[in-house]
Amino acid sequence: MAHATARHILVDTEEACQKLKDEIEAGADFGELAAQHSNCPSGKQGGDLGQFSPGQMVPEFDRVVFNEEVGKVHGPVQTQFGFHLLEITSRVD
Repeated sequence: MAHATARHILVDTEEACQKLKDEIEAGADFGELAAQHSNCPSGKQGGDLGQFSPGQMVPEFDRVVFNEEVGKVHGPVQTQFGFHLLEITSRVD
């Protein structure tokens, strides 16, 4: 069965999400930014969501995590919770 590991940063606005993505692309550490800015409790662990399979997260996550490039930061991705940056750290298809 497919599974993946990922980490994310959750913020309230698309603008804030894009600003963090720009910082990461300029060399900032994803985990440090997650700890400082994420509205999700996972931020304390650098945004780490652990391992999960399709259907365990919201559909917007699944679309990105199980279809996009591993090792790259994706987003902003809007869900009912806000705006996310997603980094797929591993995936088994």
